[in-house]
Amino acid sequence: MTFTPNNITRRLLLVGLGVFLAASQVAQAAEIRVITSGAFTEAYKKLVPEFEKQTGHKVISSYGASVGNAPDAIPTRFSRGEKFDLIILSDGGLEAMIKKGNVIPGSRVDLVRSQIGAAVRKGTPKPDISTVEALKQTLLNAKSIAYSASASGTYLSTELFPKLGVAEQLKDKAKKIMSERVGAVVARGDAELGFQQVSELIYFKELDFIGTLPESVQQTIFFSAGLIEGSTEQDTAKQLIKFFQSPEVAETIRQTGLDPVAAR
Repeated sequence: MTFTPNNITRRLLLVGLGVFLAASQVAQAAEIRVITSGAFTEAYKKLVPEFEKQTGHKVISSYGASVGNAPDAIPTRFSRGEKFDLIILSDGGLEAMIKKGNVIPGSRVDLVRSQIGAAVRKGTPKPDISTVEALKQTLLNAKSIAYSASASGTYLSTELFPKLGVAEQLKDKAKKIMSERVGAVVARGDAELGFQQVSELIYFKELDFIGTLPESVQQTIFFSAGLIEGSTEQDTAKQLIKFFQSPEVAETIRQTGLDPVAAR
C-alpha cells in the first residue's frame, strides 16, 4: 500500500478516534459505594459482578443490619460519618434514614419482599411451626433460640412473642444475635432453633430449613433502595437499582429466597 499524505492523515484520524473512544469509556466508568442489609446480601453478591461486567462501573460493597446499634449496623455506620452512594435495607429502616436526613425523600424503590423462616442444625429433629399453636409449642419446647438483631428479630421480640404469650418464658433462652448471621450460631450448635429472613438461612448447608412462620403471624418485609443525600454518583446508583429490577435477574433473586417486586 502506498502511504500518500491523505492515507496517513486518515490513519492518524482513526487512531485518534480510537484513543478518544477508549478514553470516553474510562471517563464514563464510575465507582459507587453501596451498603446493604442481610436479607438482600446473597442476591446482591450474585448480581453485582454481572452489573460491573456489563457497565464497567466498580461497586465497593459494605454490609450491616437494617436497624440496631451494633458497630456494623447501618444506622451506626452513618452516625459515625461513613459515606455511601446507595443504601439497601428494610423498608422501616429506610424510612428512618429518610427522617434522619441521610436518604433523599422520594428516592425509595422497593426491590424484594422477604419473609421470616426458621432452621435447625442438620440432622437434629425438625419441630413443627406450620400453625400458630404448633409454633407456640415449639418455642416453649426449644432449649435455646437465636433471632436477628435486625428487622425480623425486632418483630419477633417486640410483637410476635408477646402476642403468643411466651415472651416471659423465652426471656432467658431466646438470644438476640449481634453482628452475625443467626444461621452461623445454629450451625455451630450454640442455639437449637434459629429465626431470620429466609434468604439468610437457606444457603447454610449445615442447617435444615423447616419453613416460614404461619401466614397469620408472618411479617412480610420489603427491602428497598434509596439514594444518599450528598452523593455525587446518583446516576450510577439509579442504574444499579434498575439492574436489580430488571426481569433478567428476577430468577436469580428468587433462588436466594426473595420475591422480586418488579416481577409481580
